[in-house]
Amino acid sequence: MAVYKRNKTYHVDVTVNGVRYRQSLGTGNWQEAQRRQKELIASILEGKAAPPAGRGSFANLPLADALDEFVQGRVGRVSERTTQIDRERAKVLKRILGKTLVRKIDAAAIRAYQEARKAEGVSGRTINLEVTLIRQILKRAKRWSVIADEVENLPENRNTVGRVLTRDQKLLLFQTASSKPEWEVAYCAAVVAVNTTCRKVELLNLRWSDVDLFERVLFVRRSKTEAGHRAIPLNDEAMAAFSRLRRRAEALGGGAPEHFVFPTCEHGAVDFTKPQKGFRTSWRSLVKAAGKAAGREAARAVLHAGGRIGAAKAAWKRAAGAFAGFRFHDLRHQSITEMAEAGVPEAAMQSIAGHVSKKMLEHYSHVRMTAKRQAVQALGGGLIAAEPEAEQPTAKPN
Repeated sequence: MAVYKRNKTYHVDVTVNGVRYRQSLGTGNWQEAQRRQKELIASILEGKAAPPAGRGSFANLPLADALDEFVQGRVGRVSERTTQIDRERAKVLKRILGKTLVRKIDAAAIRAYQEARKAEGVSGRTINLEVTLIRQILKRAKRWSVIADEVENLPENRNTVGRVLTRDQKLLLFQTASSKPEWEVAYCAAVVAVNTTCRKVELLNLRWSDVDLFERVLFVRRSKTEAGHRAIPLNDEAMAAFSRLRRRAEALGGGAPEHFVFPTCEHGAVDFTKPQKGFRTSWRSLVKAAGKAAGREAARAVLHAGGRIGAAKAAWKRAAGAFAGFRFHDLRHQSITEMAEAGVPEAAMQSIAGHVSKKMLEHYSHVRMTAKRQAVQALGGGLIAAEPEAEQPTAKPN
């Protein structure tokens, strides 16, 4: 066992149970170096110290390379959706920590990553899931146990429910979506989503063999969970959207049973054998446009009624704010909420939406307060009489 100094920093070279540990003690003070050496030996004996990393070991890889190796190694052992999610999270990790060696990632590095993502406005839930991928990498490198006690998850707001638009707001959104040819695919996808409760991942993985236009049935064979595999009847609006998509596919040389309903399109070339990645760009653009349209209408109404400029601006902000941050996934909340308000039985809602538990059903079917107030108002039946008005005291004669 030896403690030696190199470039003004003390290092230790110690062998415990036949395993040699050589590393920096991170200090130039002799007394501090002695203390850290004892702590290192104690942690080794307790099994909390990371084993030494060889030159070609997984721990010596940059995080970017380690992520690629880890994700690729799980292909075939996890679902395609899990692999896709891993790759999406890996992109963010590579951007921030990609060049850092796995063995150099400590609790401080993870905390810095959490703060960086929070500054980007990312939710605690999303950040925790990304850190989970780091944890899996560190476990593979036999280094997670060293820092596990020092890493804490961020608070998560699990009570958040999806957004729901009013009827007028919903109509304005879809009128806006149908106003430009470049939004046609996102528009049709939104019409299908709001009329079937389908998730985005379910739509993106639809093939034409899953859409029976004669029997008017949609078969969801790829979903978030096993409960999501289901058959959904198509109403007139969903049928119209699929008909438009079908005509578009045939005009571009597609429409075969194995082709994707929403194929990828890069540089103007459509590949029907690959699914589209999403509708993010067009969806954000059309939602923003709908917000502006709502703001203009609200401001115009205030000015027409004789209101002042300040009141018109406030009305614009309120109306446009109703659309701010409205996600494509919120269309699923919209459709389930509308079914709940229409009195659709829970069993039918579960069958259509693919839910498996009452708790999850309640999470989505957050019926608006207006509908709740109407429901409790219907319970009244003259069970309690109104209190008689108190008699007014009469003035005493003098």
